[in-house]
Amino acid sequence: MTRSRYLGWLLAATITLILGCGVAVTIGPAAVSFAQVMGSIGAHLGFATEPVPILIDSIVWQLRLPRVLTAALVGAGLALSGAVMQSVTRNPLADPYLLGLSSGASVGAVCVVILGIGFFLPAAAFAGALLALVATLSIAKVGGTITPVRAVLAGLAIAQLAGALTSFIIFWAAKGDSYREILNWLLGSVAGATWQSVAIAATAVAVVGTGILLSATRLDAFAFGDTSAASLGIDVNRTRWALLGSVALLTGAMVAVSGSIGFVGLILPHLVRGVSGPGHRRLLPLVAVCGALFLVIADTLARTVFDPRELPVGIITAFIGVPVFILLIKRKKSHLWA
Repeated sequence: MTRSRYLGWLLAATITLILGCGVAVTIGPAAVSFAQVMGSIGAHLGFATEPVPILIDSIVWQLRLPRVLTAALVGAGLALSGAVMQSVTRNPLADPYLLGLSSGASVGAVCVVILGIGFFLPAAAFAGALLALVATLSIAKVGGTITPVRAVLAGLAIAQLAGALTSFIIFWAAKGDSYREILNWLLGSVAGATWQSVAIAATAVAVVGTGILLSATRLDAFAFGDTSAASLGIDVNRTRWALLGSVALLTGAMVAVSGSIGFVGLILPHLVRGVSGPGHRRLLPLVAVCGALFLVIADTLARTVFDPRELPVGIITAFIGVPVFILLIKRKKSHLWA
């Protein structure tokens, strides 16, 4: 693909994302026009606009806009993390949760909900994800140098252990409202998103995501194996640790504000590679924008399709992701499954 054509795709995806976020804020039980959305945003940002009714302003600024922005940021973060994991582990089936991060985050989240201190849920989930990563990499290092296969196997073991621990805690202590809150979080949801959620996700995407984008050349080298990467002057072990740590930080922050949302980091990198090609300098920016757009659409469907009932967005991403993943397998493109 030529550079101009790629930039055209990136620009089109970005414009679609911006418009999609605006339209998503207008959708809901209460009728809100696009002009009112822009008016509310402009008023809070200090631009001179016509006054918006207080009720409409509250719906836009306090409820829908933080939720839509959180969905976009989480989608971007998970898609970026999935692309990195698939490259570092050289595994086309890898996703951001491969190293047990989601299961570890679930343990932390469930503990604070059971204790009745849900305010600390983002911090507890983030801490649980980091502890899971440390445990995974520690186990993978027991046999010597960390390899992709050892990291994957260790991650599966930690995920099973953390999953069992989460189930035990729920079985032993959860009841009533806490059980429903835990279930909603485990299935993935941005329903309770606030501006604090936006700040956490935005900071993680901006800081960690920038570091990942700057590592695009190193990720290209990993695609040809450790020996080839080392021959290019890359410190393979140090770089792998840095990239896995970056994925853990980014995924931990995303899970902390949204719970475990599947398939975003698994299918989006494969779909975008069909447009951008395998090079990470083109793949990473486009996959972040497409991941954001995908989750905004999925969350809009989750809160409107069965209105007045609302589904966790993780259910919608699974309904969409599974058929798409099956189609990807049936295509059997060599660059996907080699």
